[in-house]
This record gives sequence, structure tokens and C-alpha cells, in this order.
Amino acid sequence: MKPPKIQRWIDFLAVLLSHRYPVSQDDLIAGVPAYQLGHEKVESRRRKFERDKRDLKEFGIPIETVEDEHGNPSLYRLPAREFYLPYLALRVHGRVARPRRVGKDGYRALTELTFEPDELEAVAHAAARVRALGDPLLAEDAESAVRKLAVDLPMDAAQPDATHVAPTRTPADAEVFAELSQALRARKRVSFVYHSIGTDQSAPRTVEPLGLFFLNQHWYLAGRAPGETGLKNYRLSRISAPEMNSDKPDTPDYEIPAGFRLAEHARSRQAWELGDGDAVEAVVELRRVVGAAAAAARLGEPVEGSPDRRRFRVRRRDAFARWLLSFAGELVPVSPAEVVSDFQAVVADTLAHHSVLPSSRPPVPS
Repeated sequence: MKPPKIQRWIDFLAVLLSHRYPVSQDDLIAGVPAYQLGHEKVESRRRKFERDKRDLKEFGIPIETVEDEHGNPSLYRLPAREFYLPYLALRVHGRVARPRRVGKDGYRALTELTFEPDELEAVAHAAARVRALGDPLLAEDAESAVRKLAVDLPMDAAQPDATHVAPTRTPADAEVFAELSQALRARKRVSFVYHSIGTDQSAPRTVEPLGLFFLNQHWYLAGRAPGETGLKNYRLSRISAPEMNSDKPDTPDYEIPAGFRLAEHARSRQAWELGDGDAVEAVVELRRVVGAAAAAARLGEPVEGSPDRRRFRVRRRDAFARWLLSFAGELVPVSPAEVVSDFQAVVADTLAHHSVLPSSRPPVPS
């Protein structure tokens, strides 16, 4: 019976941690029992070794590649100082309560991390908030972190209060999140079915993922179609049946653009920019450049020769029309015709919704 992959990984790490000097690939393969099962060829064992090494590094384990005496990068090592967690301790009334764990390999050389009671309580509260967001992957990570802290610290004593965080209305599916995350790590194209809010239709898409970001209570995928340079944003709750490209699993399908910064991309997004359709250029006239309207005008680009106009790139015309409506006539679209029409329709619908016929008004109390 073949041992599970987790056992193979543990044996792999045990070989690395048992040596204080770099280990060759042959020595590592010889030290992992699972590599010796059956009658696999040497090349097959090497491929399995490379897959395990890649998987472990993706988990954040700092396996280092070291050059041998001939300058070839053929040796591997895992510094215990970079792998093991430090001791965790709780300070009570000025005294440090020692952790319960007793160990000697690697731990004694590391520094100690001490929590004050209020700091530990803040950690417990933060974990509870993350679990309450409704994202199953984040909740699993929070649970895992608390279990690791509980090895040394009395996490059961740091109970969070009864405050709850309302989850998003349409949370992303955990399997969708996991598949896209794996595609991002491997830089592989991913295909999925996407339901566009603009057309209210579902269609297949193939995307090169560049990043995942959380904005306005929703997860988004920033990506581009193969062969294109323009970026689009896809809401994860509208993605179904994602499938990562399985061809050449160890070879990336694309490169992340050198100038791309996910934090900057996510920070600059407005509601009308978060769509998967082609962007249109909308020109807006400023009727009053004061207060909120003046601040909103700075989100657009100046129009040469027209100081009272601004240019916006819009993917979701409905969201853009509702945003303009909130300024009560101080910002009005002038082009293109479809944006002007959307805005006028929103104005008409709003007036109709709030209009009350005189005959239907309640009587005025005397």
C-alpha cells in the first residue's frame, strides 16, 4: 500500500533537518522510504522528488538550493532557524509563563515571542472576525493558526466577544478560490464559465490570472485574455467550473508583467471599473465644482480645452449611472450616447419610484 503524500513530505523534511550541511539529490532520494517502493526508474524518482520539492516550497518551506564544489546548483538544505517556530509565551503580572512544549532540535537557538494578555485576546478576536467573514478558505486558515498558537498559549482563555461580522451576500465558492489560487501559483491559464452582470449571460472564458483581491465585500480575479494586454476583473461569485490548464504542469504559461502591482491595481478600482466587458470612455460635465463633486472630479482625467469636464473609463455603465445620480445634478454625463441614456433612465426610474400622487397622499393631521 502506497504511503500518503503527507508522509513522503514529512520524510523529505526529516532528511533535510537531520543534516547540518547541504544534501545532494541522491542522498535525499535515498533517505525517503517512499521513493524506494516498487521498481521505479531513476528518472521517475527524480521527477517525483522535483514535484515534492516544488510543492513544499509553495507551502512556504524555505528549501535552499546550494552550489556544489564545482559550482553546480545540485545541493539542498533547510536551515532549522528558518523552519521552526519560536517559543511562544504569555506574560502574566510581569512574569512569563513558560510554554508547555519541550524540545531541543532547533528550538533552543530561536528567540522567544512573548504576548501580553490583551495582545493574545486581540489575536483571538481577529481570528474570530476572519472566521465570521464567510470565506471558507480564510476560515480554515484562521482555525489552523489558532490551533498552532494553542500548542504554547492558553487560547481557550482568550474568548472573543459576541460581536458578529455580516458575511457577503454572495460569497465566493471555496473550490473556485482554491483552483484560481493554484493557477496563480503555477502561472497557468484557467478556463471557467462567467456570468456577466452587464449582459446577464454566461459564457466560457480563458484567462491568465494576475492576482486575487478583496474589495467592497467581494473577491475579484484580475486577469487578461491570452494574447491581450488589457486587464479585466472577474467577480469570483460569478465564476463556475474553473479548470486549470494541465498541459506541461511544471512550465508556466505566461509571465506577470514587470510593472504590475496587485495592491495598486486593487486600490485604484471604482465600482464602475470592476467588470469583464470592454471599457468605454465617458465624459462628464461638472455643473458645480464644490464639496463631494469636486472630490469626485479628481477621479477622472482632464479633458483638453474643457476645464469643466472629466473623462472616465467605464466597464459597468449601470454602476456609473447610479454613482453620478448620487451627486444630484452636479455631475452629468455628456457622452457617449449609451452612458447618457443609462443615466437618464436611472433618473426617470428614481423619480417614478419616489413620486406620490396627490390623491394617494395621507391626510394632513389637524
